[in-house]
Amino acid sequence: MITLSNVTGAAQTGLTSPTYDVTADTPPQGVRGKQYYVSAKGGTQAGVEVHSVGNSFTITFESPSAPKGQPGRSASTGQPISIPRNTTRILVRKGVEVVPDYRYNAEIDIKVNVPAGAEVQDPESVRAMLSFAIGALAQISSGLGDTLITGSP
Repeated sequence: MITLSNVTGAAQTGLTSPTYDVTADTPPQGVRGKQYYVSAKGGTQAGVEVHSVGNSFTITFESPSAPKGQPGRSASTGQPISIPRNTTRILVRKGVEVVPDYRYNAEIDIKVNVPAGAEVQDPESVRAMLSFAIGALAQISSGLGDTLITGSP
């Protein structure tokens, strides 16, 4: 179960001790999951706005719409017939000004595809994959932000 509380932001050039207060929201229609919006900010973040109707700052956690179980096996070989995936999606939207007085959503769209059955047979590897990914993203946060601004990796 995903429950998000106030977030301490990762290091970024130009932001000092960023924090984000979040409020539970309703995800878009048809999404099976949870959504939160940024209702307040802390630290030094000059020019950063919190969520409003015309200026999104949200995070949506989308669960598989129809979770799949372990794959079936071939009667003759014992091998899996086909291996479906359960996809969980994390979508962050932030309204950004692209020309004076005109905003458009920037997005971070992360999808986690787990082969059905792995949650039973190898849950520790699924957790290790997630731990590594989140740690790596936290570690490169500032450098990735610089790359998005400068275009230089």
